[in-house]
Amino acid sequence: VQAASERGVAVGNTPGAVEGATADMTMALLLATARNIVVGDSFARSNEFQHYDPNRFVGHEVHGSTLGIVGLGRIGTEVARRAKGFGMKILYYNRRRNSEIEQELAVEYVSLEELLHRAHFVTLNVPMTNQTRHMIGETELRSMREDGILINIARGGVVDHEALYKALKERWIVAAAIDVTEPEPLDRKHPLLSLKNLVITPHLGSATFKTRKRMGEMAIANIRAALKNLPLPFAVKPT
Repeated sequence: VQAASERGVAVGNTPGAVEGATADMTMALLLATARNIVVGDSFARSNEFQHYDPNRFVGHEVHGSTLGIVGLGRIGTEVARRAKGFGMKILYYNRRRNSEIEQELAVEYVSLEELLHRAHFVTLNVPMTNQTRHMIGETELRSMREDGILINIARGGVVDHEALYKALKERWIVAAAIDVTEPEPLDRKHPLLSLKNLVITPHLGSATFKTRKRMGEMAIANIRAALKNLPLPFAVKPT
């Protein structure tokens, strides 16, 4: 953005367009992983399913459990709103405390270390920056509960993939779900793709008809303004 601004190039984006859809997807991944939806679906379609066994695919309860949100920005806040509907206890870690949201949603601010240690579910809702690259690595994954579940819907580079593979393979944590990878897509022989305790989706965070339409309309508004040499209505300012 700084380089573009120095050259007189306006930069626009679509703020506020994706929060709801991405928060919905966060909860979808959390529920799917906790209740073994993906492996259960595969099993139900297979020839192995010959009789009902109540001991198969026993999952983890979401209601009443503890959710740790890493990054309580606009998306993280929407995740917290949805989690309240499940009666979850909510912890959060952020660069800055948000006392207003703490009061509104009864969320508790803690350190990243404490969040990882206490939360049954950890959702990553941070932007991709130099500070957040591989912020979840071996040390952090080993800090999580053995019955912990990690959800990454931020950016692939926020999680060290090699460490995540070890954590899932060696059962440091029980499961994970990721909507993003680095690179995207992963090589078809990547070891993460072999794991049954990993749910992986192809970057579906904003993939709803209404959200994509809203993004397109905002982009069009930016383009129209730029063609008329007017300020962009949804401009990205240099920091």
